[in-house]
Amino acid sequence: MNALNPAALLRQHGLRPDKRLGQNFLVDEIHLTKIVEAAELDPADEVLEVGPGLGALTRHLAAAAARVVAVELDGDLLPPLRQVLEGYDNVQIVHGDMLEFNPAEYFQQPGYPVVANIPYYLTSNLIRHLLESDPKPGRIALTVQKEVAQRATAGPGDLSLLALSIQLYGRPRVAHQIPAGAFYPAPKVDSALLLIDLYDAPELAAGHIEAFFELAKAAFNQKRKTLANSLAALPGWDKDLARQRLHSAGIEPRRRPQTLTLQEWALLVAQAD
Repeated sequence: MNALNPAALLRQHGLRPDKRLGQNFLVDEIHLTKIVEAAELDPADEVLEVGPGLGALTRHLAAAAARVVAVELDGDLLPPLRQVLEGYDNVQIVHGDMLEFNPAEYFQQPGYPVVANIPYYLTSNLIRHLLESDPKPGRIALTVQKEVAQRATAGPGDLSLLALSIQLYGRPRVAHQIPAGAFYPAPKVDSALLLIDLYDAPELAAGHIEAFFELAKAAFNQKRKTLANSLAALPGWDKDLARQRLHSAGIEPRRRPQTLTLQEWALLVAQAD
């Protein structure tokens, strides 16, 4: 498969990469191949691609899977995208915002893979949208900022709200490193391929997930403070109640949010229920 020349293709259509949309097109064939290999696609798979851009990754996905649904926000990219994908009859291009995309309109069964090279600014919101989709994917493979991939896979002591949000729904790992030079235009930082294998069900009961995010957001908004102090700011809470509930969950009130395991958050949520 011949490599795309993104600069020439964009010029042909009178376009330039849109910085506002975080457009950095992954065009290195070696890394595109590595992404598809890491996603472990089956020939019968129906794949959701977020932000196909100029179609460099889409071509590889179309060659490896039965069907690709490619959701592109930027209408200006649709003409060059269709040009690149001419002849790929198993690709359906959808013009729209992925954060408003309803997978149920395109996928009948859960377990479909998601593969995407996404803009850095969109990472957290998009990941949560994908994790909570119905029907839900089975595996998510995202090219993200290297630092974000490292944060997503961190353990207790270095946990962030992003890491907890992901680990609530699945098992993340860093599968591949991608240098900045593999993109056009090259971003200022390196990237990595983040793989998330989703669990059959979240680690918390469905009725506790909203309360978990409420507690975790309050704690991480003031992560330099102790849990007793940060949770005291919640509606209906005060410092004494925060201490009491933390003690009941077996958690030392002077700890900070990044040190708690997901299991400890579950115990705390149960006390707050």
